[in-house]
Amino acid sequence: MVISKTPLRASLFGGGTDFREYWKNSKMGYGTVISAALDMHVYITVNQKFDDMIRIVYNGNELVSSVDEVKHNIIREALKMTGIEKGIEVIYMADLPLSGAGIGLASSSALSVGVLNALHAFKGEYVTPEALAKEACEIEIGRLGQRIGIQDQYAVAFGGLHQYRFYPNERVSVNPIVCDRDVLKKLEENLLLFYTGLTRDSRKILAEQTETMEEKSALLDELVEITDRIYQEAFRGDRLDMLGERLDHTWEIKRKFASGVSNGMIDDMYRKAKKAGALGGKVLGAGGGGFLLFYVPADRQEMVREALKDFREVDFCIDPQGSNIIFSD
Repeated sequence: MVISKTPLRASLFGGGTDFREYWKNSKMGYGTVISAALDMHVYITVNQKFDDMIRIVYNGNELVSSVDEVKHNIIREALKMTGIEKGIEVIYMADLPLSGAGIGLASSSALSVGVLNALHAFKGEYVTPEALAKEACEIEIGRLGQRIGIQDQYAVAFGGLHQYRFYPNERVSVNPIVCDRDVLKKLEENLLLFYTGLTRDSRKILAEQTETMEEKSALLDELVEITDRIYQEAFRGDRLDMLGERLDHTWEIKRKFASGVSNGMIDDMYRKAKKAGALGGKVLGAGGGGFLLFYVPADRQEMVREALKDFREVDFCIDPQGSNIIFSD
């Protein structure tokens, strides 16, 4: 039996510049994001089955005789990629409900990376975070044709707080954000996460964003510049509030990417939080629902919580670890 544990993630800056349609042709020379892994996880258990059947357990339950019969598309393609064709059980659990797809925390990519990690370990293979991320991209984008960027796979594979750069030659650089422990703790304390109660199918939003990528190139170039500046300047104790101000700026940019990024309820939440003292925030993921992340100095947090009391707050920390094997027997 093998169990993998893979974090979810919060994309802080640069989302959109991780799309191939942008970084392949960017005049900036690359796309870039800053992402943080969260201490909320996807767990994959893999076990050898007594017979030659394949059993898949998630919010559904499949028992089939061949890989091609598996309905869960990500797990099916992961089995094919790792060459496992029979006699296996794969069980998928998560700290958030499995119906929570479309909430902006990269649960699909965490599943992709986590199941690949578990299947490789089941075969006695060690695979680097970079290789896991590349294989997950191949499954989600190459084989399943999803119109998404590539930051999520790297963020959940590597964990921690990093700047990622995506180059036209397909190279991805992973640059850890180095700061004092006190600064990291203050950052965690100043970030508040609220659940809107809305889930959405991100495919329509992402498709519209992809189709208009060329005409949005100036906005994406600006996001690259902002993300680089934040990486270089913001993670010091005396500059940390810069993150909130930049979140506010980049949220206004993100709202222009596609018509479904925001809606009346999200706009109202954002206005209330800003009025109560948040310096800035954003919807995580494609938009349209899921989670809102706000940067709020400590002395204003209770006012923001009161303003958003109708929405569930979710506590979190930044997880320094990416996808890892927590049990193998």
